[in-house]
Amino acid sequence: MVTLAYFGSGAVASAMARIDLDHVTKEYPGGVVAVNDVSISIEDGEFMVLVGPSGCGKTTLLRSIGGLEGLSSGRIVIGDVDVSKLPPGSRDLAMVFQNYALYPHMTVRQNLGYSLRVHKTPRHEIARRVTEVAGMLGLDQLLERRPNALSGGQQQRVAGRSSASRSRS
Repeated sequence: MVTLAYFGSGAVASAMARIDLDHVTKEYPGGVVAVNDVSISIEDGEFMVLVGPSGCGKTTLLRSIGGLEGLSSGRIVIGDVDVSKLPPGSRDLAMVFQNYALYPHMTVRQNLGYSLRVHKTPRHEIARRVTEVAGMLGLDQLLERRPNALSGGQQQRVAGRSSASRSRS
């Protein structure tokens, strides 16, 4: 879950809090398109909700508005200021994230197998269990990615990594 709040000071201080997304696209290396050509206007004071299945780009879109994700194409305008290239601190926004306690320097494979490695499980058994759990969680195509290249829903599934240590098939 991500909460986004506008404060109306700093770089866009003179502008209203209207947010315009103009053909916003975010494509990750390898051709994964997380946000595809989104155009929407959110009026000052409007309550807006993004709803969709896990992995559809909700969190990536909010991270893009906040400046935590760069855009592949398109523009983000707050008030009358194009903030697409502004750093997060200049956008007058605050974001609060649900933390899934993933190790950001590790791949999905390494995160899934971490507790097994700590418990000195043999490598071949770690590989077998991680492959099994990744398949069950729909993460088998994402094993070499790092958490920052995953959607919020994918991160949540990786955070359920304790199932790898319980899997004993």
